[in-house]
Amino acid sequence: MNIKRFYAVFKARNIEFFRDRSSLGWNLIFPVLLLIGFSVIFSGDGRPAYKVGIINSVTEGKAQAESAQDSFKNIRFIDYINYDTVELANKKLSHHTIDLVIDVSTSQYWINNESSKSYLVEKIFNLPLKDYTRLETVGKKIRYIDWVLPGILGMNMMFSCLFGVGYVIVRYRKNAVLKRLKATPLSAFEFVSAQLVSRLFIVLFISTVVYTGCNFLFDFLMLGSYFDLIVIGMLGAFCLISLGLLVASRSKSEELIGGLLNLTSWPMMMLSGVWFSLEGAPSALKTVADFLPLTHLVAGARQIITEGATLGDISYHITSLLVMSAIFLSLGAYFFSWNTER
Repeated sequence: MNIKRFYAVFKARNIEFFRDRSSLGWNLIFPVLLLIGFSVIFSGDGRPAYKVGIINSVTEGKAQAESAQDSFKNIRFIDYINYDTVELANKKLSHHTIDLVIDVSTSQYWINNESSKSYLVEKIFNLPLKDYTRLETVGKKIRYIDWVLPGILGMNMMFSCLFGVGYVIVRYRKNAVLKRLKATPLSAFEFVSAQLVSRLFIVLFISTVVYTGCNFLFDFLMLGSYFDLIVIGMLGAFCLISLGLLVASRSKSEELIGGLLNLTSWPMMMLSGVWFSLEGAPSALKTVADFLPLTHLVAGARQIITEGATLGDISYHITSLLVMSAIFLSLGAYFFSWNTER
């Protein structure tokens, strides 16, 4: 690694991006427009279905939970979500994410006194819960805009990482810029590293500006540490940039790279919990989502913002991002070509 050559490519790429005012403006304005739109559309209590948490911490409890759910199945518009611990379920209840918690193994149930939905669900379950002990919890409701914020920022980072890296490298290759660079002392590792660090700097800069600016408008909820949020953001961006480098490692066609990047980004946008929670979703869908880097970026950031989680609490997401980054970067470096024709 030659630092001078690395810095020259890093500086040139940053200057190229910031001089493109249309691209810079779009990266700043697009997430702001999304946040404003969602704050207007989802400003009220709009979800028609209720959610009830069922505790199944032990084997006998699971059997009882299934039996209890069967006894409630004639009540329509209720989604049942299984939780392993009462603490986790009550945290969701205190944040108004779910509306009632039932522990069938101890014949207890919890409501949130500050939630109108919790009150209504208790009335709906009045007869099925007549032999249960009533307990209470409290907590401030999390606005939809606070919940969706990590998803929108993560989605914006995803598009910036994938398309910002993929299209640039393919354009360089198509215009023979890479072929000329190959004739210089610049190595493939130095070039790829400079592109990665440059895009990482740009993505974090744009995300910080957007978050700071919108925070003055919406006063976002923040229960965790900003340092932890930056760490998970850096790891997520690094992983997505590595994926972009892998997708663009050999292609020379801008049409092909556009299709490949769309094929890569759309499943993540739909299945990574950007717009809606995957709680209660089929296990097969959750398994697929678990292999998507955006899932771990959004889930980790959302836990920090809305639940006050620490880096230790989201160690699974951090480990997943590190493993994926190593795989994507290794494959991208292995398949990278300066002047491939296809």
